[in-house]
Amino acid sequence: MPIKSRIRTIANYPKPGVMFRDITTLLKDPIGFRKTIDAFIERYQGQKIDNVVGIEARGFIFGSVLAYLLGVGFVPVRKKGKLPAETVGHDYELEYGTDRVEIHLDAISKGDRILLVDDLIATGGTAQAACTLIESMGGQIVECCFVIDLPDLGGRKRLEERGHKVFALCEFEGD
Repeated sequence: MPIKSRIRTIANYPKPGVMFRDITTLLKDPIGFRKTIDAFIERYQGQKIDNVVGIEARGFIFGSVLAYLLGVGFVPVRKKGKLPAETVGHDYELEYGTDRVEIHLDAISKGDRILLVDDLIATGGTAQAACTLIESMGGQIVECCFVIDLPDLGGRKRLEERGHKVFALCEFEGD
């Protein structure tokens, strides 16, 4: 049974017209969760990666497991004001306003090879902001990986136009 079939779709959440892709059904399914992690490990095992960077919050779930299994460090990218030590941040545009992501100033060293992880790529704003932070600290992004790509929202294309490699395990097109 493919990973995509283990992801629940909830219509009109969080607002009318949105088809929300809910990974909680994938996470609670031990076979589905294992297949997801195994697919990522198969792709990245043997590649030179120094740290896995996970985007808050669901990127922490996949990213920390990948870091553990790859034998590398895990670095969280958080929303503004959530990290306790000195941070560097990047503001990015939302549909109605702006938001900010931050990372600890000492989290990435110049030349570190980074695997960026999140559950889903939609418009790509958060992932782009995370990439900007990583690169501003001297990190080199090996690839941006996601469980789900929503190609109609253009996030993958935006990341690729900036020169980043993008990988997703499944896509939900249209609705």
